Parts: sequence; structure tokens; C-alpha cells
Amino acid sequence: MNNFLLRRITIDDVSALSAIAKKTFFDAFSGTCTPADMSHFLDLYYTENTLAKEIADTEMQYYFAEVNGQIAGYILYKENNLNFAETKSKKTIELKRLYVLGNYHGKKIAQKMMAHFLDYAAKNNFEMAFLGVWEYNCRARYFYSKFGFLPTKYRHNFPIGNTPQTDLYLIKDLLVM
Repeated sequence: MNNFLLRRITIDDVSALSAIAKKTFFDAFSGTCTPADMSHFLDLYYTENTLAKEIADTEMQYYFAEVNGQIAGYILYKENNLNFAETKSKKTIELKRLYVLGNYHGKKIAQKMMAHFLDYAAKNNFEMAFLGVWEYNCRARYFYSKFGFLPTKYRHNFPIGNTPQTDLYLIKDLLVM
């Protein structure tokens, strides 16, 4: 990959982050809810105001993946406790978002972002990583399984507006790398 870079997102990037967050979420989930629910969700969670607060939160780790100076995707993770039997006594980190623009699919961008995330987790002595993934997103579930994330019995509701959706929790034991 020519000139690949992972760059920490700053407040100066909020407009670009809002644009890519809206685009990638819409591309991933349009057709799974009503247009009104999608619009409401995007306006609630991916506005510059909302994202600026997240960027300002020092616990949030936001990075752009850039190829030849163009934004190709982004990743968000943070230390987070998960009160499951498997994770209760462990130092855990949550992969909150990992999105790649459609024209960069198949170019190993997501793999590089995942490698960055797992490297950060190892260097900071995390014992377990977890994430939530939509139960019907088979492509994402397969991707995460290639990195050792395993399904659990745990689920959580992740409605898009009034459209009910369910996310599955996947976990990865980082001590067995």
C-alpha cells in the first residue's frame, strides 16, 4: 500500500470525521432501517458537535487511516470495563468503531487498523479486547474472527431510531496472542 498512514484525529479534523462517519455508517446500514431512522441516527451521533466531544475525551483513541494523503477509514477504541464473567477481573479495551470507505475495501486498510489496535492493547497491558457487531453483519463477524475475536452469549440492543437491531459481543483474550 503506497503511503499508508494512521494519524491521530484532532479537533481540527472534526468536519472530516463527521463526513466519513456518516458515509461509512450509512453505507454499512442503509436498507436495515427506515430512511427517517437512519437520518435521525446520523444527526444524533455523527454531528460535528457530538464528535468534537468525543475527540476531546482523552480516553477516546480516534485515528484516521490515510492512503496517499486521502482519508480511507477510521478507528475508535478506548479502555472500557465489561461486566461479563469472562472479563470482570481483567483490564479490557473496547474496539468501538472500525470503518473503511467502500472504494478502499479489499486493500488491507481494516487489517492495518486492527493490527494497530492490537499492538496498542499489547503495549498497554490490556488482557482482553471486546467489541459489538451487528448480528447480521457476516462480513464484519468473519473479519473479526480472523483476528481471534470469539462470539459470546452476550448481546445488546442497538436500535437505529425506531428500528430494533441487536449487536453481538465478541471477545479476544489478549494473553493468548
